Amino acid sequence: MASKKWTAADMPGMQGRTVVVTGASSGLGVPTTNELVKAGARVVLAVRNVAKGEEVARRAGGLTEVRQLELTDLASIRAFAAAWTGPLDVLINNAGIMMVPYGKTVDGFELQIGTNHLGHFALTNLLLPHITDRVVTLSSGLHRGGHVDVDDLNWERRKYDPSRAYADSKQANLLFTLELQRQLDAAGSNVRAVAAHPGVASTNLGSHLSGFRGTMAQIGIRVIAQDPEHGALPTLYAATQDIPGNTYIGPDGLGQMRGSPVVTAPSKSSQDPDLAKRLWARSAELTGVGSPMLTRA
Repeated sequence: MASKKWTAADMPGMQGRTVVVTGASSGLGVPTTNELVKAGARVVLAVRNVAKGEEVARRAGGLTEVRQLELTDLASIRAFAAAWTGPLDVLINNAGIMMVPYGKTVDGFELQIGTNHLGHFALTNLLLPHITDRVVTLSSGLHRGGHVDVDDLNWERRKYDPSRAYADSKQANLLFTLELQRQLDAAGSNVRAVAAHPGVASTNLGSHLSGFRGTMAQIGIRVIAQDPEHGALPTLYAATQDIPGNTYIGPDGLGQMRGSPVVTAPSKSSQDPDLAKRLWARSAELTGVGSPMLTRA
């Protein structure tokens, strides 16, 4: 007999636990927030648009709080972290952008690596002294096309390609998780760094796409995509189940595009420890944020 597929109904009670969800005002952040609140967690919605976040919080009910966070601005990230007091059980690095035209963050980073990786890198390290359980970082199946160039993270030497830049940022999410877990282990910490990807979900992440990319995205959404509620399941699994550090969760269906959450294997290149260390060092240099609480092994 086949084993039962995991759903949000299988989440443990989250009473007394605090979770931060970045990008909680749209896309996968909404069902992620809803299910965590339903399970009894106190959820802090870390969002760019406070008004939208407050509407999501109102509909979710339960214990929620909305705080402003702009991942494209290190000053905003530092302010968010500086204002944090008390324990934080789970940080979910959910926010992201996909295949956008070339642009720069407030601090001069290419937008996709700046938002998807560097912003979350800085936020995680600044909040790490408060985190008691785990860090969940969202990647993508498209990370397999990533070829992170540590010496050119901001696409200053290469011709910019939105798809490649997105894939790089998603590979960076997994390299970050790998190195964070290595450092946590070296420090003797019980905190875990894990990752997840939603498969193909019908969110607004690619709504800005036009031309060939836009056409393919629309076809994919109509034919393959699962709804945001199912797309959020790998995140919820990664955030609540007893899994080892550096575990990667994704859908169990064909090509990991849809289905129920299971432990899956990332690309070999995203598990390169030397590349992960080099990316960490460059990220710390660019953001000015390291990890002073961790042992430099």
